[in-house]
Amino acid sequence: MGQSSILVRGSGTDSGTVVQITPRSAGWEYIGFHAVRLSPGQMHAGHSGGDELALVVINGTVGVRSSAGTWERVGRRPDPFTGKPEAVYLPADTHFEVRAETASEVAVCAAPGREAYPGRIITPDDIGEHIRGKGQASRRIHNILMSDAQAGSLLLTEIQSPAGNWSSYPPHKHDRDDLPGESQLEESYYFRVRPAQGFAFMRVYSGQNSPGEPLDQTVAVRDGDLVLVPYGYHVVAAAAEYEVYYLNVLAGPKRVLAMSFDPDHEWIMKGWTW
Repeated sequence: MGQSSILVRGSGTDSGTVVQITPRSAGWEYIGFHAVRLSPGQMHAGHSGGDELALVVINGTVGVRSSAGTWERVGRRPDPFTGKPEAVYLPADTHFEVRAETASEVAVCAAPGREAYPGRIITPDDIGEHIRGKGQASRRIHNILMSDAQAGSLLLTEIQSPAGNWSSYPPHKHDRDDLPGESQLEESYYFRVRPAQGFAFMRVYSGQNSPGEPLDQTVAVRDGDLVLVPYGYHVVAAAAEYEVYYLNVLAGPKRVLAMSFDPDHEWIMKGWTW
């Protein structure tokens, strides 16, 4: 993956595709991502192919019909900064159709479908919630589809970060197959910002044992942007007075999340709740 490709700008559209990648366009192996905004009555359809999918309703309410099942009135929150999401998990080789009941945004998250699991809805009751960090580095975490839930490759979580706060902090990485200490995972960050004209900063930089060419980039991300983390430490900082939301998709050769922290900054987390 080329260093110039870590930031994928969103279109800012109110209806239609906001941002989209495939493993080929991203220059990596595992993760595909497509964020789409729908007006009431609009539809988005597709086929999972060899991937498993999670349809995360970022905001609004939709109906999902598929060859793996049908679910009505999926999604309960007005925006990504309020409450928990809902999602639908779909296995490989599944046709699907999403129809918006209200103005909605849906993220189609894809990774290789290594095992056969049934389609299912993931409700707010299924999603773990906790506060991570402390002070200006506190944020709310929603674990949508992590290692305690059935999937072949996908790991999904979202973060609601208060205005001006740091998150994904201290800088951490997961780019080596060195369990139990660290797992090898690609990761994408899909951002929403409130108010929408705001921004955040994200830094991605190589560790001493990271694979690939040396990497150290800091980018300004706006509402609807996607940042790709192929390897290296990474960290996010919201601008003052702007709330930041991001949806993380992770996948790699093994479905396990184990991370290491930048040793220069690991001291910061002592005494934090994780």
